[in-house]
Amino acid sequence: MIMFVVASLLLLEYSSALAFSSASSSRRLMMSATTSASPKNIVVVGGGVQGTSVAFQLSRHEKLPSGSKITLLEAKEIASAASGKGGGFMARSWGDGGPTQKLHHLAFDMYEELSKELKLESYRKLPVLSVSPGDNSKGLDRAKKSSLGDIIPSWLNGNTGSISPLGYGDDTAQVTPKEFVEKMLSNVKENQDNIEVVLGECVGLDTSETDDEGEPIITGVKYKPRGKSDEEIETIEADTIIVAAGPWACAAEDWFGTVSLPMEGVKSTSIVWKNPSGSDAVDATALFCGEDYRFSTHLEVYPRPDGSIYICGIGGSDYISTEDLKKGAFREECLAKEDRVEAAKNAFKEMSKTYKDLGELDRVQACMRPCPPDARPYLGAIPTPGFSSSSAASYICSGMNCWGIAWAPACGLSMAELVLEGHSKSIDLRPFDPTRFTQKSKVGRGRKRRGESVGEQW
Repeated sequence: MIMFVVASLLLLEYSSALAFSSASSSRRLMMSATTSASPKNIVVVGGGVQGTSVAFQLSRHEKLPSGSKITLLEAKEIASAASGKGGGFMARSWGDGGPTQKLHHLAFDMYEELSKELKLESYRKLPVLSVSPGDNSKGLDRAKKSSLGDIIPSWLNGNTGSISPLGYGDDTAQVTPKEFVEKMLSNVKENQDNIEVVLGECVGLDTSETDDEGEPIITGVKYKPRGKSDEEIETIEADTIIVAAGPWACAAEDWFGTVSLPMEGVKSTSIVWKNPSGSDAVDATALFCGEDYRFSTHLEVYPRPDGSIYICGIGGSDYISTEDLKKGAFREECLAKEDRVEAAKNAFKEMSKTYKDLGELDRVQACMRPCPPDARPYLGAIPTPGFSSSSAASYICSGMNCWGIAWAPACGLSMAELVLEGHSKSIDLRPFDPTRFTQKSKVGRGRKRRGESVGEQW
């Protein structure tokens, strides 16, 4: 009985502390959702697939008040980072049994519908094979004689080890993320026409006003317009702020000073092959390859509808700290590693005689995955104790690791519901609480927390 009473008191104490730390944030959240009669000024920081998906879903939500304005604030250009360089692979069942299962399921289903509405040329379902490296064609010859024969691509005609199925195209698909981002914005322009894209780097919050108690009021964001000097800072007024800036979203912990957002950027190289001259159409089967110790690669191979082949899993990734990301590391320029390009080329040529004889690279590139220490995204409200209760409601949508493209529609929808209805109906956001690395007993301003290595993981 004593143990039960002690446990109950501890639970009550923790719940009270948590309620106190998030009370002002909760009030703003409900105010944001219930004062729907007035037009809203919403700023989404980040113009990649996540930020654009949030803006897109907000723009068409039935609860968005008439006359509302959504500003998409992007530091460089739309889809300039991973959203313009990622592979775009998605798998409906690959998160089953974990907290991200619903993100996988909902987003996969949404992509199928959105591909029709937006007329996405790069979207399609496709089978997936697991391929072990090898030094002869015996594994490939066996697979061709098995039930896998129909889905083995003609360009897989070199040396492999064992081959096994990972999916037959019912729950695996692909999309070129940059097309998805551009088509969402085009659709809004033709219909709601309530999203404005502004190019500039967000540098913090506008808190120039105070309330009757002297507490600062968050009234918008400050940004440095692209192409102008560091001294030319402008402001965008906002009653709602959503930070969706990929690995650089961790800068928000300094803007708000009320939440710790440890993040690590995993910077990796990828290559894209041209369709070999004189060859047949590139068969649509994706490959996930085992570790090839000859080249230190574990290739992921995605043939695309335009005839190109995208390859990542090249190895040699760099790990960028939270503090460096806050300073904008690799946002302006993110270059491929030439030694990894050569390794990827040679590893793939071992598997494909076609590309060994006729292959020509279209481009080489690099981008970063945003990785919180627990490999779960940040999705939810940012608490703002110390600021006026009249401040803009604030949120974050970031940290999706390699699944940012695959989850984008579901993340966008859940954030739109959270902002405009006060809660997410589509996704349980509790496992992705942005405050999970913040000290609950002392929610103050200005604390920092450094990210830890998450490795080259899913």
